[in-house]
Amino acid sequence: MEKIIEKWEKFQDTPLNIRSRVLVLISVIFLLAVFIFPLWRMQFFAIFYPDGLKLYIYSYKLEGGKTAWRDDLREINILNHYIGMKPISQSDFAEFTYLPFVFGALGLLTLRAVVLGKISTLVDLIVMYFYVGIFSILDFYNRLYTYGHNLAPDAPIKVQPFTPPLFGKKLIAQFTVYSYPDLGTIGMLLTVITLILALILTLKEVKA
Repeated sequence: MEKIIEKWEKFQDTPLNIRSRVLVLISVIFLLAVFIFPLWRMQFFAIFYPDGLKLYIYSYKLEGGKTAWRDDLREINILNHYIGMKPISQSDFAEFTYLPFVFGALGLLTLRAVVLGKISTLVDLIVMYFYVGIFSILDFYNRLYTYGHNLAPDAPIKVQPFTPPLFGKKLIAQFTVYSYPDLGTIGMLLTVITLILALILTLKEVKA
């Protein structure tokens, strides 16, 4: 048993090879997408909104689509008022205050792995990315559920409580709602894929 533990610890301490470190560095570039692009987008189509209302969710803000005559977030909140839904307000999302710091910390830890990286460091890093990703998705779903199920009973238009789609499309009243990951989430996914590839490269060298 002691030999197994000793062998495992030695394996964990194996340094990353040069190719793996290059891939880890590239992964940081993909991560920058979470600071530049939306993580998620939602679009709302109806007969009287043929071009759709758009809502973009960044790691640090909410933003509606904008035209010369319309702010989509304001329009969505007006429509939500009629069915008794609470206005969607950036100030209600505590996540916007800490998510940028979480992603920033992940970026710094990733850079640290380039310089001091071992197999154990990279495994821990991949686990942290998965944790942040899963937590964010569950938190987003909870937000959608809360908004759609806490409807004012005296609303002018009565609708059954609902959960807007987390992914895909859903018919809600007269609206077809689409919800999809945007470039920020795709960037984070590419970051994780690149880290996994970096781990595989070093593992192959160890086994050779």
